[in-house]
Amino acid sequence: MGSETPPDPLSDLPPDQSDQNPIEFPLWDKVIAQTQYALKSGALQPIDTDYAWIEQGGITFLVRISTNLIRKAEAKRASSAQPTGSNPFLPYDPDLFVANLSQTHLCLLNKYNVTDHHLLIVTRAFEPQETLLELPDFEALWLCIRGLGMHEIESLGFYNSGKQAGASQPHRHLQLVPLPLTPANSLPIQVALDAAVETADLLHSPMLPFRHAAVGLPKTTTADAVHAAYLMLLNHLELNGPEPPPYNLLVTSQWMLLVPRQQEQFESLPVNALGFAGSLFVRNPAQLEQLKQLGPLALLSQVAVQDNPFS
Repeated sequence: MGSETPPDPLSDLPPDQSDQNPIEFPLWDKVIAQTQYALKSGALQPIDTDYAWIEQGGITFLVRISTNLIRKAEAKRASSAQPTGSNPFLPYDPDLFVANLSQTHLCLLNKYNVTDHHLLIVTRAFEPQETLLELPDFEALWLCIRGLGMHEIESLGFYNSGKQAGASQPHRHLQLVPLPLTPANSLPIQVALDAAVETADLLHSPMLPFRHAAVGLPKTTTADAVHAAYLMLLNHLELNGPEPPPYNLLVTSQWMLLVPRQQEQFESLPVNALGFAGSLFVRNPAQLEQLKQLGPLALLSQVAVQDNPFS
């Protein structure tokens, strides 16, 4: 079990750790210890789910089903009632604090998690979720991805750029989940990325019938290179400007995928970045049947932008 008291999140604020050796940053140990403590204290409130599989277009989608979303829905309503510029993460619950990542970012447990050890990478000062991500965001994300990787734990980082892209909070936060998503399927979208073709250093998958672009990340990639890849994808997809149109971003140690968005949901079925990883979420069995009839790829096409710049 974790310690009887949580770590002090205000003590020993670190310098910029973007160049820190991840071996010296025991993130996974911190995640495990704080998860145990937060479960014991009641600060962490996992949402129980069942799951099913739906295959379409050669991709086997994971669909989580839960009827117990009252707490998360209430938290979302409370957040939306806050004044513009308010910070739902600071002050945050110290029982959910995992680690100081840098002078600009910290790591928290996701209070209402459906995936074990779901992490939030949060800016200390308020930054809007819709504005352009910056190098410190990628330094914090890459520290976490590399840190888990040193423990042979693959992970998926993702970002919902505003409400239309599935964001539930207005304060900038990236998210990270360890892989595999389930024992039976590490990352459903990987099959589509494996089938991608390269054009002018960018990747496009013929299995994804909506506008998107991806780029491979070599093992020696740095946070600066990941940030540069992000800007390249935005430019290619014509999502330029300090407040680009909504999009979802997915990042692993091997690739980055960016998908422009046009709406938050379709026929009451919501989609966030995890949907484009091949992991969808429904509220009840009726919505599961609705999704089976529609098809996961059709749902993603409806909430994404359907024209493709590679065609």
